[in-house]
Amino acid sequence: MSEHAVLIVGGTQGLGRDLARHYAEAGRRVVITGRDLERAEKVAAELGGDVGAAAFDLSEPTSIAAGLEGVGSVDRLALAALDRDLNHVADYDVEKAIRLVTLKLVGYTETVHQLLGRLTPDASIVIFGGLAKLRPYPGSTTITTINHGVDGLVRTMAAELPPIRVNALHPGIVADSPFWEPKTEALEATKAKTPTGRLVQMRDVTDAAVFLLENPSMHGTEIRIDGGWHLT
Repeated sequence: MSEHAVLIVGGTQGLGRDLARHYAEAGRRVVITGRDLERAEKVAAELGGDVGAAAFDLSEPTSIAAGLEGVGSVDRLALAALDRDLNHVADYDVEKAIRLVTLKLVGYTETVHQLLGRLTPDASIVIFGGLAKLRPYPGSTTITTINHGVDGLVRTMAAELPPIRVNALHPGIVADSPFWEPKTEALEATKAKTPTGRLVQMRDVTDAAVFLLENPSMHGTEIRIDGGWHLT
């Protein structure tokens, strides 16, 4: 078993937490991060196994180095943290936009920067985006833009970091995630438009993330996981 860690940034809830569950159940050493250390430690204890916790706020990139101080060598890194934003051009909230752009594009990059000396030569990175990049809606101004930025970030890192592998994962609506599970009407409408006739589940997203992290030939690419919803 590897002595290196699986580090999941944004591992305290939703998709990040389910990915942490997978690796903990597989017997890997896992470190999850969130904005609040007490909450991250509580989730780590709930996951069981060899799971540790760290805390920093991606939207405050100068805090990331200190937050990662206790993390040792890493061979799998998932950048799964997210924040939700509804921001229209007509009544644009600059502060909200700056926070979200900083969180995903600057915060993600600074995390990798701080870990470079600790990422193993066979390390792999998966960056979570989202399918708002292909299916914009009123108010998705920032989200759509940054999820396109995730693909640009993957291409840049893929060029700069070999032999470390870097890929992007873009989930659509995930039915059993904490955000979407209560929204039954929206889920039924989405299901009716999904070619597979079923909604994406968190374990489907975890399977795709693990594939990108573990398959040694996956590099510099992006995967959409939405049951073909983006085609409709």
